[in-house]
Amino acid sequence: MSWKKSLLFFLLFVFFLGLAPVQGAWAAAEPEKAKEENRVVKAPGTPETTAEAAVLMEPVTGRIIYEKEAHKRLPMASVTKLMTLLLATEAVEKGSFKLTDSVITSENAWEMGGSQIYLEPGEEMSLWDLLLAIGLQSANDASVAVAEHIAGSEEAFVQDMNDKARELGLTNTNFVNCHGLTAENHYTSAYDLAIILREGLKNPLFRKITAMKEYDLRGGAFKLWNTNKLLWWYKGADAGKTGWTESAKYCLASSAERDGLRLICVVLGTEEPQSHFRESMKLYDFGFARYKAVNIADQGEKVGTVKVGKGLAETVYALTLDKVSVIVPRGEEKGFEPVIELPEFINAPVAKGQEIGTYIVTKEGQEVLRVKLVAAQDVPKANILQQMRRVIDSVY
Repeated sequence: MSWKKSLLFFLLFVFFLGLAPVQGAWAAAEPEKAKEENRVVKAPGTPETTAEAAVLMEPVTGRIIYEKEAHKRLPMASVTKLMTLLLATEAVEKGSFKLTDSVITSENAWEMGGSQIYLEPGEEMSLWDLLLAIGLQSANDASVAVAEHIAGSEEAFVQDMNDKARELGLTNTNFVNCHGLTAENHYTSAYDLAIILREGLKNPLFRKITAMKEYDLRGGAFKLWNTNKLLWWYKGADAGKTGWTESAKYCLASSAERDGLRLICVVLGTEEPQSHFRESMKLYDFGFARYKAVNIADQGEKVGTVKVGKGLAETVYALTLDKVSVIVPRGEEKGFEPVIELPEFINAPVAKGQEIGTYIVTKEGQEVLRVKLVAAQDVPKANILQQMRRVIDSVY
């Protein structure tokens, strides 16, 4: 081989030797580049939470403002009692039970450990006092006593709890008891708890109980203090339930309202004492700072009338079934238009609460909210003589 060929071979060898590391580095960088491109980047200012799972919901529309592992199945500890209170207060509102009912403590209720009001076997207490013991003190013995009083047994009441969960469309919730002490297969999710609390807030008695800060039980011999410290610490906080067990850690489902905007916050599995309050306040601050309620009509507001044919009354008022409120990022509050859809007339009989129309909210021609309109009162059907009299009166 001539010296020229040898020199050419050497130069080519050096060139390819130097190129190999460059190619290797380029190939190694490709996965990192792909990772960067696929990484989910949160909006600036979005909070981080130490909770294992969390949800911040606007309850009128069900809009989720913040979520972390929202549908993960987790233990819930005493936040279980939200469903216990929901079923009990609904039973009272329906008239099946009275707050003055005397509830007799069973041995099963007496044997409950954990948080309690130290009921004795055979002790009688009003349903009202027991509901407050559940809502404020998180009393396990009171929970069992109420469950037995309403359903006959705790087992039957738990079945009612699960039936209610299915009715609400909850797919990540299963109850084994009515109090929340650790049990296998007893779980929920942050999202499901938000739905349960949203349902509870529709009930005036539920709202009253969960908003109370303190109560004197047994004639003042036993003081109840609400375990939900947000009622003292956070402006607008007005409902909720705490929970703690070793497996569930610290949990809280709560509600707060400011300037017409209500939010529901659920945090599950925070580590240290009071961290469930801290993490909830952090999420509330984010929600109230970023979003605003455009309140168009109150719940139960009269928005029109409908003529009634063949009825004892000639017209019936149309009321909004729910609050007509749109939740928007701050700065986007303008441009909403109401459209009320009502028939010209309906025939009697008309039942109070019967759906008779729709309240629609639009923006730039697009529908953003739809709320049912219902009849304000019953309008019985008139008999033949009454109808004839009305015709004659209308003529003369």
